[in-house]
Amino acid sequence: MLAISLLAVLSLPALSNNEGAQDADTSTVKDNQFLFPEKRHEAIGELVAQFIQRSHYNEVVVDDDLSSKALDFYVENLDRNRMYLLASDIEYFERYRYQLDDIVKSKPLDPVYEMFEVYQTRVRERLHFALAQLESEPNISSNEEYIFDRSEVPWATDPLELDEIWRQRVVNDTLSLALEDEPWEKNQEILSKRYKGFIKRLDQVNNDDVFERFMNMFAHAVDPHSSYLSPRNADEYKIAMSLSYVGIGATLQTEDDFVQIVNIIRGGPADFDGTLKRDDRITAVSQGPEGKFVDVIGWRLDDVVDLIRGPKESVVRLQVIPANAAPGSPKEIIELTRGAVKLEEQAAKSEIVKVPRGGRDWLIGVIEVPGFYRDYSALSRGDSDFTSVTTDVKRLIGELEEQGIDGLVVDMRGNGGGHLTEATALSGLFIDNGPIVQFRKSINVRRSPPQRLDDPDPVSRVSYSGPLAVLVDRFSASASEIFAGAIQDYARGIIIGQQTFGKGTVQNLYSLDQYFPNADEKGFGQLTLTIGKYYRVTGASTQHRGVHPDIELPSNIDTNIVGESARKNALPWDTIDTTRFSAGAPLGRTIESLTANHVERSKVDPNFQYQMDRIQAGKRIRGLKTVSLNINKRRAARVVELADALQRENERRVALNLEPLESLDDIVEDEIPDVQLEQAAKIVIDMAEIQEVSMRPAQTAQISP
Repeated sequence: MLAISLLAVLSLPALSNNEGAQDADTSTVKDNQFLFPEKRHEAIGELVAQFIQRSHYNEVVVDDDLSSKALDFYVENLDRNRMYLLASDIEYFERYRYQLDDIVKSKPLDPVYEMFEVYQTRVRERLHFALAQLESEPNISSNEEYIFDRSEVPWATDPLELDEIWRQRVVNDTLSLALEDEPWEKNQEILSKRYKGFIKRLDQVNNDDVFERFMNMFAHAVDPHSSYLSPRNADEYKIAMSLSYVGIGATLQTEDDFVQIVNIIRGGPADFDGTLKRDDRITAVSQGPEGKFVDVIGWRLDDVVDLIRGPKESVVRLQVIPANAAPGSPKEIIELTRGAVKLEEQAAKSEIVKVPRGGRDWLIGVIEVPGFYRDYSALSRGDSDFTSVTTDVKRLIGELEEQGIDGLVVDMRGNGGGHLTEATALSGLFIDNGPIVQFRKSINVRRSPPQRLDDPDPVSRVSYSGPLAVLVDRFSASASEIFAGAIQDYARGIIIGQQTFGKGTVQNLYSLDQYFPNADEKGFGQLTLTIGKYYRVTGASTQHRGVHPDIELPSNIDTNIVGESARKNALPWDTIDTTRFSAGAPLGRTIESLTANHVERSKVDPNFQYQMDRIQAGKRIRGLKTVSLNINKRRAARVVELADALQRENERRVALNLEPLESLDDIVEDEIPDVQLEQAAKIVIDMAEIQEVSMRPAQTAQISP
């Protein structure tokens, strides 16, 4: 699935499952005679197949097995929630299960467009049915249960079964709006526009859209990080990489009918505001503080981006369903002022956490590392004082030590990676010298033996040698996993938090225009292909498994949903030979002691227990597959959910001798505890205490004569 950074100059659209394009006022179903594979597409397919076979890390063969996987990926991409296609359609598609490899390599791509045509027709049928349902007010007081997650249920066997599914879908859509206490006439208008918009956008799909959709799934069938971008999206991607962006600072993708927040970009308006969160779903967009909200459920991603982006200093309002909220949960209104993403805000930052214990205040330094950045433009100009994460962290360590810190936490939560050179250099600040990571370009060891990547500055002294912990979560990926893995392998510090993402692969980007130098026009797009794999100095890959923490902390990030192991077709974990390196003394017993202290302390820590309760509530909501179609039951469930959340907050506050709240609206952002950082700081104090004890001179008993 493609994602898009939401910036004024950027849009990387991915087609949603419900894009539409014909005005629904017409009753006739438009045929798809204008959608067809172009000769250019056949040439691209052939070239992509060659790249996959020649350059992919796994030395993939484009054969029947890959064809079968590609068909499954394509069908899932078309109709992941099984709301449109019939079992007979899926059976019809089976004729192409072992033909897609041959089609991509050398034959016309007509079957790809034929399958899309079937999907397109089914979407129109469903949406016209939904519009017909709006002619009378649906019953929102029944005792029915609506299955909103249909990804694992059997395909509908006939149109009547889909009619029933969509009758309930319309009831649920109506009920969700009715929960906001709007009259039926207004909700009828909103839903009518929404369904007609689906149809309209469906007919705006062009030849490149269909081709990109299929070829992207064909690449995903190889591995989840290989992808294809159409010419338009390839150009937009290049603009994005220029880092000259203005907007709200968020990365979006389509998920079923919704546009979902994938990431909040450091230094952007959304980051400064702090209200918009990862996995929030946008339902409507408004221009200005008083503008009318435009419903965007089911829209194309690029169309939503066009609404959200705008001039600097202008206001946009987003109506969102919060992450992990059940269908029908209260929507939030978030007002953001568009502005430039401040790159300096993406730099490493430091703070000191003061923790009273044993009659003294312990000072724990915290360095937040949001990414592994390096200013290559300054470096290429010969500027020896170029900006880099390693330089910044080294400076921050010096500043913290001047303030007398007792220990250090390097916070890599949410760090998605960056430059490999910086990962090795940053590791070198804490490790005397030696290898940091191994890299292999092919699964064939004979053809591509592992390369060892060492500390790039082995002469320099270690910048910090005191008690050290690295704090990670499920969104810590790639370069941050290399760093955490090196710290763990060298026994230089301990890893605290959650199992990391598990992205241990490297990709290469191929601009395909250069391979067609004699073409009359450019427009071949770009291919991203996995061409290598990283391994720790122990020989273990970070791929798929990530880095396991020495001390695990609870998190509301669900590892069953987020992470490499949650992705279909991810490359597996494996090992190579250990390279020679000199680790410190084993930390096994120290970790056992630290863990025991942490467990006992957590039992009576109000903030920790509050976090545990929140996590359990989130798991319960994520586990829901159905929802009631009775508005009174839904309202009652909402009241209970809000009451439970308020009770959790007030139990925490009372335990901390704080005043309880009358409403969740009274919560002040600064009062929300960072439980993981609190726990990490306390564990580092334990490390400092152990170190103090070990450094005391031995006591000799005095025996009286």
